[in-house]
Amino acid sequence: MKLRVGTFNVENLLTRHRFENGGRIDTAAAMSLFHFPRADQRDAVERSLAVALEDDKRQMTALAIAEAQADIWMLQEVDSLASLQAFFANYVHRIADYRYGHFALIDGNDRRDIDIGFGARRDLLAPQAVRVVSHKEISFGQAGAYDPSLARFGIRPGDRVFARDCLAAELRFGDRSLTLFGCHFKSMNNGRDDGRQETLPIRRAEALAVKHIVKTWFGASWREANWIVLGDLNGYRHGLGPLGELVDEGDSGIEPLLEDFAVDPMVHLPQHERWTHFRRYWSEAEQRLIDSHMPLDHILLSPTLAAANPRPAMQMIRRGLPYRVPLDPREPDRSMARLATCSDRYPRVGWDRPKASDHCPLTIDLVVPATKGGLP
Repeated sequence: MKLRVGTFNVENLLTRHRFENGGRIDTAAAMSLFHFPRADQRDAVERSLAVALEDDKRQMTALAIAEAQADIWMLQEVDSLASLQAFFANYVHRIADYRYGHFALIDGNDRRDIDIGFGARRDLLAPQAVRVVSHKEISFGQAGAYDPSLARFGIRPGDRVFARDCLAAELRFGDRSLTLFGCHFKSMNNGRDDGRQETLPIRRAEALAVKHIVKTWFGASWREANWIVLGDLNGYRHGLGPLGELVDEGDSGIEPLLEDFAVDPMVHLPQHERWTHFRRYWSEAEQRLIDSHMPLDHILLSPTLAAANPRPAMQMIRRGLPYRVPLDPREPDRSMARLATCSDRYPRVGWDRPKASDHCPLTIDLVVPATKGGLP
């Protein structure tokens, strides 16, 4: 059985015009130009602006999903089940070749209430063949993931380990099954020189917790089962610097998932293709701008799936990224004149916004083998 599985951080798919503790980044610039004597006037204008900007952005997000043509999606940064369903109904289904359903989203632990959503082609399987389970309540102690280094964050063994959730979706197809473990790990606090190392212990604990969940789910047969860990893991060992040079940035926190456990098929891609996110930030330590193409998003395969798919086809859809992003890390000219005239973007994509997301959709084509020993 062949399937295309995708993961996509859709960047704040919201039904709110602002977060509870502040405005949205995409409305802040325009709002800063105007003075409103009354708070209710400002709020009304901000709502109107948010709706207009969101409509532009979500047309591009839908184009990226439609182009990817995945059978199954695990999406990050989704506001609610209602917003997930509305987005597919009013944006994706107007342009895509497929019709999606089986939607699931469970409110997780994120303080901004952005969650992990699941969806699959409606005709792929029956509703009763899908089982979705949240692991948002599992603690550091229960997962065997507590380390004394976490104490400086004020974290105790009984606290919840996941910054958002680990959303499991079990799919049954006759004589075979596939289980997805969708994740969105703790951010690296992009823009801070010390952000990566500062938050590494939390991501390591999340990775250990996912490993614990998978082994508990399948028991002694975890190596023989068909499973995938996927999502925005906010971690990577090797990024791409100028001219596409491979940069070893040290431990990221997700190493437990790759040590005698899952297999990363992205290593088979050409070096310059191994990225799903781009950042340019000012380094106070080095007093200069730093560019980095980073593989923040991952699709990690179980040993059995990896053996059945030794060199699977993977794709990153990059036409929805803003023009400021160099699509080829090897290109030496990153001037504004050069980047602004590079095409291969969806209509109306801007220099910084609007855009589909700040991440690329990542998909993989897999052959799913029959479950050894049959299904329970």
